[in-house]
Amino acid sequence: MPSLLEALERKYGAKGEVNPSIDDMPVAIFVPKRSPRLSVPTLLVLNDCDIDCAGDAIALADKCADVVELDLANNKLTEWREVFAILEQTPRVRFLNLSFNRLSAQIQAAQALQPKWDSLSHLVLNSTYVSWPSVHGLLKALPALEELHLSLNEYSYVDLSGKEIDEKDRCEACSRLNVDTTEPVHEQLKKLHFSGNPVRSWLEICKLGYAFPNLETLLVNECPITTLEPDPCEKCGDNNGNKKSHDAFPRLRFLNLNNTGLATWDEVDRLALFPALRSLRIQGWPLWERFESTEHERRLLLVARLPRVRTLNGGGAVPPEERDAAERAFIRYYMEKPEADRPDRYWELVGVHGKLDPLVSVDLRPEKRVQITFTCGETSEVRTVDVYRTVSDLKTRLERLAGFPASKMRLFYVDQELRDTQGPEEMKYPTKQLYSYNIRSGDEIIIDSKLKHSISVSSTA
Repeated sequence: MPSLLEALERKYGAKGEVNPSIDDMPVAIFVPKRSPRLSVPTLLVLNDCDIDCAGDAIALADKCADVVELDLANNKLTEWREVFAILEQTPRVRFLNLSFNRLSAQIQAAQALQPKWDSLSHLVLNSTYVSWPSVHGLLKALPALEELHLSLNEYSYVDLSGKEIDEKDRCEACSRLNVDTTEPVHEQLKKLHFSGNPVRSWLEICKLGYAFPNLETLLVNECPITTLEPDPCEKCGDNNGNKKSHDAFPRLRFLNLNNTGLATWDEVDRLALFPALRSLRIQGWPLWERFESTEHERRLLLVARLPRVRTLNGGGAVPPEERDAAERAFIRYYMEKPEADRPDRYWELVGVHGKLDPLVSVDLRPEKRVQITFTCGETSEVRTVDVYRTVSDLKTRLERLAGFPASKMRLFYVDQELRDTQGPEEMKYPTKQLYSYNIRSGDEIIIDSKLKHSISVSSTA
């Protein structure tokens, strides 16, 4: 397998300097002595090159003197001494990607690290299976580190104590490590990717907050977390005192909790207490599967419950008029519920907006079944349709009317009020539910074949 130096020479040539000098010239035109292809760029990408070591130190240092971003993902690096050798010869590197190199070996005592690589600010270790003692050692050696990626490393717990851990330190009841990890480990780190690890306890995630007290961005999506409650354990004596879910994250501004196991509105209320949280992603929760609602209704309830959050599930900032409408809709939604079911946020908002008169309808969900006219060529038929049906399912049910299979079918939605100004809208996305088109009784859906290239707006008449 090649060294990093050999992989460089294969790609950029083996001779010449990275930045060759030129003689003084009487004209202001620079003519390079080497092809740009033979120059090592400052952003160096060498993925899937089977690199397993650094190579000759002097030659490597000469070639990589100006490299500031180094991507070595999907190679064969297994020894940390080779990684350190690469870092020694790339003194200007700010970004290093080692993802999908098997770096599970421990950093040896002979490689004891002191703060030295003060230019490296971004380190990516996804799916490297790097051990917690190695992570702790790396953090001590990288004083300028601002962003760290530890996703897909099969971590079921967090241990940044820097101590040797024995299995006896693990509680049999809750599987957590009974070690103190509240001391700061790295105060410069601001962004941490921890996605796709099998951590179930929020208490383990809180250890990351205590280790990195200035953390501003945290991604723990695709982790099977079931609650943000500190979940005390009686057996190991871990009762967490009076700790709250947000105590470990005083400066956290962005949090990604997509596709976790959170399943109650109580979890949303806990998120509302994070003091600095401004951007939040919470899609793919079991709560949304259990809570029958449209995306619009869900967003209204979330915006009203999260007064500090400015951007929700991506997109632009929540405008003041949307927040005001959401808070009023929230009051009306819960004023129809028993008093015992009203959350604390309800009473807070009543204090702001007062008790509101109920609207004619406070149910924000669309009609479940609507009557739609289906037109295919010269044939028209009125059918009752479930608006929670997907476009793909609807196509399958229209095969008999159309006379050709769903795979050859195109559907065009025509809003009865906008048919003259807007025309048909193609229903392109197979998993999209019909209600998302704001479909209502009296609207029309045109069935067409993919063999045709267009549809005449006049056919909607």
